[in-house]
Amino acid sequence: MGILMSLPIAGGLTTIATSCLAGVAFCFTSTAASMFFKSCNCNSSIATRVGFAIIFLLNSILAWVMKTDAISQLIKKWSMDYIKMDCAEGKCYGVMAVHRICFALSLFHLILSAFLIGVKTTKEKRAAIQNGWWGPKTLLWLVLIAVSFFIPNGFFVFWGNWVALFGATIFILLGLVLLVDFAHSWSETCLENWENSSSNLWQWILIGSTASMYAFTITLTGLLYGFFAGSGCSLNRFFISFNLALCLVITIMCVHPTIQEYNPRSGLAQSSMVAAYCTYLVVSAVSNHTHETAKCNPLRDGKKTQKAVLILGGVFTFLAIAYSTTRAATQSRALVGKGKKSGKIQLTGSEDSHAEMNFVSTQPGRTESPRYQALLAAVEAGAIPASALQEDDDDEEEEVLGEERDDEKTGLRYNYSWFHIIFAIASMYVAMLLTDWNVVQKVSHPGEDDSVYIGRSEVAMWMRIVSSWVCMVLYIWSLVAPALFPDRFSD
Repeated sequence: MGILMSLPIAGGLTTIATSCLAGVAFCFTSTAASMFFKSCNCNSSIATRVGFAIIFLLNSILAWVMKTDAISQLIKKWSMDYIKMDCAEGKCYGVMAVHRICFALSLFHLILSAFLIGVKTTKEKRAAIQNGWWGPKTLLWLVLIAVSFFIPNGFFVFWGNWVALFGATIFILLGLVLLVDFAHSWSETCLENWENSSSNLWQWILIGSTASMYAFTITLTGLLYGFFAGSGCSLNRFFISFNLALCLVITIMCVHPTIQEYNPRSGLAQSSMVAAYCTYLVVSAVSNHTHETAKCNPLRDGKKTQKAVLILGGVFTFLAIAYSTTRAATQSRALVGKGKKSGKIQLTGSEDSHAEMNFVSTQPGRTESPRYQALLAAVEAGAIPASALQEDDDDEEEEVLGEERDDEKTGLRYNYSWFHIIFAIASMYVAMLLTDWNVVQKVSHPGEDDSVYIGRSEVAMWMRIVSSWVCMVLYIWSLVAPALFPDRFSD
């Protein structure tokens, strides 16, 4: 009755798919997780984020595969009219499958987010939901994918047109804010390293990255004028020219004396990065302009080029997610670090510090501990083999290494609940990205059941164009805000 319930009928193909899913599930079981921590020289918070990133990547790849013609036809055949749809060549079956799989991941992260609200330390029992239990979490994710294929189409018509659209828009805005923040952070990092180093390496890194970004922007703009701005392509010309004008505006503003007075670290490095990204958005927008003639959009009938644009969009998505989670962890580390620093200042020269030092110095060594002495006596008496002493050494070493890798003993490195909300809306963005922001409609035919139609729209084009404009506005505001409100932005 659903695609996943019909998988056993598919014979060899099903066996391969089942084996792959079983292998994925095994990779996240408790045994596999423990093996990973033993062999990976990384902190627990980093390993947790990597684990969820892998699940996100696998889910995105699975959703992308659903759009292929072969899989769409298989879904149409196996569904047995349970998810009947009316569309050309059955392609809308794959589109709706994308929404179902991404919905499953969004629901998975929303459930985890709800369970982790208010967690402040890893000592709480609920913290184990975030950093452990990979087997049950992976099983929950796979079950939600299976269940999503039993939900009627009407729900996903609403989900794709409203909920996923809203979540994807929020994620785009979040990504744009983080991009502008990253542009400033990158420039400041290069300048600080340059000032604190006797070498000119960071100077050339800053100059080289800035020149590369501007070269990328100029090259893309030239290609846009050459292939997308022919006669009769008035809308494309407007998009390209307006973006070029905005790039010139932010380039002049970032080096303007007034801006430099209130924000001396502002420069071409930030503007080049913003200009390059916004120009890429314009390229993606005009390549999705379906109502222009082939002369205005030479990529419209090129499947290979469309896939290349899709892959580039996915790369930007994964980079944005990685940076957003890393940024959240950095802010948490800064708060925890301040607490540690102030604590050390308060304890310096105090009696508490001496008492703590004396307490540590009076701890018995490993060979003097009662546990070791008891084991040694048992070995000498022949009650247990001598290998027990070596196993005890190994257990103690693993315990010490585990404590060293637990970088959240004094506080969380990031907000667990917010972490999953980011991934939930990111999954919605992937769904809209893979479906080209198409409008999903439910229609009725006389004498037939309700069916679903996936209609092409210009939403994808306008989302990218508006995103580029919003990014420009955010960057311009970051330049003029210190000059307009010097008291609020003063150190």
